[in-house]
Amino acid sequence: MTHHPHPLSRRTLLGGMLSVAAAASLPPLGALARQPGPQMREVPSTGEPLPLVGLGSWITFNVGEDPLLLEECTAVMAQFFAMGGRMIDSSPMYGSSQATIGHGLEALDAVAQVYAADKIWTSNPAGGPAQVEASRRDWGVPRFDLLQVHNLVAWEANLETLLGMKAAGKVRHVGITTSHGRRHDGVEHIMRDAPLDFVQLTYNVVDREAEQRLLPLARERGIGVIVNRPFRQGRLTERLAREPLPAWAAEIGAESWAQFILKFIISHPAVSCAIPATTRVDHVRENMAAAGTPLPDDALRRRMADHVRAL
Repeated sequence: MTHHPHPLSRRTLLGGMLSVAAAASLPPLGALARQPGPQMREVPSTGEPLPLVGLGSWITFNVGEDPLLLEECTAVMAQFFAMGGRMIDSSPMYGSSQATIGHGLEALDAVAQVYAADKIWTSNPAGGPAQVEASRRDWGVPRFDLLQVHNLVAWEANLETLLGMKAAGKVRHVGITTSHGRRHDGVEHIMRDAPLDFVQLTYNVVDREAEQRLLPLARERGIGVIVNRPFRQGRLTERLAREPLPAWAAEIGAESWAQFILKFIISHPAVSCAIPATTRVDHVRENMAAAGTPLPDDALRRRMADHVRAL
């Protein structure tokens, strides 16, 4: 995947100024009022409960050393933790995102609260351990909770590295990732044979191929599922914004299309966590609130998918 620079055009200047002002006046994390927590689901391999909504960092946290944008990202992280969030996901592919996360964790004194999920992304497996160590230093964490082979790059050797690290106690969970609906055959093969804790893939109310094989296989094999690109990098919510939210969405407490989509995703029993990315504190509130009760049952999930398909 080609790396993209941070898209400043995604926010208005006024919106950015307001977010930065909010970040500058942000109290310490421990002083923030605790919000009602999100629903949790256990990691199948260990039984550890994780909140159903996490935080991605692709593009949104690639802000370099810009002090104002760094504080904006820190404000996003502060709201995320205040609402019970834990999993933050990144990769060496994501530019400066890892260092941005490290900045926020240090500023918020939140290392103990984060479930740190990162990746190996190298076609030279011999360099994998050094890449992981560089990522760990950027984050400022003692070890990662989860390391994943990013987009199956040199997956056999890189996964062997990760499994060795897990055996040595240097990482708690290991996994593989794919995105955009790609390479599902390869992912299925690895899921059947390898001792994975997690698989990360794309799934939402319109991208549903994973329902056919990968999600049932994850349940069968006891593998947790992390969902990336829940909003198709914003394009799905932008398209649906032209349509009225159906009145019956209130039955599951969905007050926006973003919550509608997230509730559809995380209500699937195989899904451990969805990881939407954002630069906005109000979107963090909206996303985390989607993990509250109630969630749709199977019948309502079908109705949700049918409704979006018909639009």
